[in-house]
Amino acid sequence: MTTTFESSPGLLFIGGQWREAADGARTDVIDPSTGGVFTTVAEAGAADVDAAVRAARDAFDNGPWAALSGRERGRVLHRVSELIRENADELAALESLDVGKPLALCRPVDVLTAADEYEYCAALAQTLDGATRDTPLNAFAYTRRGPLGVVAAITPFNFPLILSSSKIAPALAAGNVVVHKPADETPLSALYMARLLQRAGVPDGVLNVVTGSGPVAGEALLRNPGIDKVAFTGSTAVGRYAASVAGEALKPVTMELGGNAAHLVFEDADLDKAIGAVIKGFVFNTGQFCMGGPRLLVARPLYDTVLGILADAVPGVPVGDPRNPETVVGPMAGEKHLQKVEEYVALARKEGARIVCGGERLDLDGGYYYRPTVVAGLANDSRVIQEEIFGPVLTVQPFDSEDEAVELANSTPYGLASGIQTTDLARAHRVADRLQAGIVWINDWAMLDPAVPFGGVKDSGFGREYGPEALAAYTKVKSVVVSLD
Repeated sequence: MTTTFESSPGLLFIGGQWREAADGARTDVIDPSTGGVFTTVAEAGAADVDAAVRAARDAFDNGPWAALSGRERGRVLHRVSELIRENADELAALESLDVGKPLALCRPVDVLTAADEYEYCAALAQTLDGATRDTPLNAFAYTRRGPLGVVAAITPFNFPLILSSSKIAPALAAGNVVVHKPADETPLSALYMARLLQRAGVPDGVLNVVTGSGPVAGEALLRNPGIDKVAFTGSTAVGRYAASVAGEALKPVTMELGGNAAHLVFEDADLDKAIGAVIKGFVFNTGQFCMGGPRLLVARPLYDTVLGILADAVPGVPVGDPRNPETVVGPMAGEKHLQKVEEYVALARKEGARIVCGGERLDLDGGYYYRPTVVAGLANDSRVIQEEIFGPVLTVQPFDSEDEAVELANSTPYGLASGIQTTDLARAHRVADRLQAGIVWINDWAMLDPAVPFGGVKDSGFGREYGPEALAAYTKVKSVVVSLD
């Protein structure tokens, strides 16, 4: 694969320079479509992470970035957006190769969403102003917003480009500097973006990228005293640990964690549109989507009909080589993710579930493929329903009333997303208000835009990404009170 920019040989990006890990360690990067190694990258240790944090601290304390006006920072971020669009084909190919995403979806979804986020944050950078406050004091009171300092951005394997952009863009827009640790399985777009941001005019040390494992590089980053904020996306278990470590040092955190969203189909739904949204909701990104819709709740009069439609439609969803333009569902990102899905489907069988379709690996080129699977007949307290599978598996349950639908939807520990299929406008607003989720979609799924915040409640985390809410999370407020006596 060739790129517009000279590709780095998988090195760490620290203080504007490419370098090997201090101990020379490297780690393999696997192509999920074949299971084979296609490159290696440097594996950072604690010393490398410390060097990155020190470079970031120096850039924040002594460099020009934080001192620039929001408008000046916005110009640089807008140039980042332009470069992403100019190099969309290379980025799409890299993301598809690294994660196993269908190439046909990488460009319009992953790459252009990242471009939109930098463009949106470029505009938001100019909005960072304070406010005057009316007070009975004989004083003039106002507030100022400023950057927090050095941000640790820790991102997962499933949407490397989007979920890094959703942290780096608002952090930089607010005047912060960043040390980014991408997932050890999918580091390539992070390294490409480091070169791209440098070319756009981001000063040395403002963005640093350390590739490596969570237990080593991630742990060192969390515990480094030079970090001022942690922005994390990943599993609830790891996020709970990361938040506890940050909490020991009283560092602010943003936690976008696991999900297990319910998709409610009421008896008045437009069934053709609803089924399309249901299938998209659980197969998109091979089900490796924290805001996916793996739990389908169907009004009982439609239950058998919906199962019949899914049994016919789901096996026809194209699964295969992500480079094939017809592919909709690619491989899982790794062997361990595939095994986890197999374990949950085996558990469903053990509990007497009906496997409507799928339920097995797809043997193709040695890759990590799993057929989209629909499961019915499980009790609501089944682990298969209550836990996050993170693969192309849909459980289907009937409900008899609106109240029961809401109760079932809210019955898991998670609260990241939910969906409603109905033509009753009053019901749509009424049920959306009752669902415990950070975002609710009505009559579609995964409608996302940089202007619309998302994030979780309960075990799905706290804080918001996207929108002005994200930018605010990377700032601190200072009040100034001037005596008029």
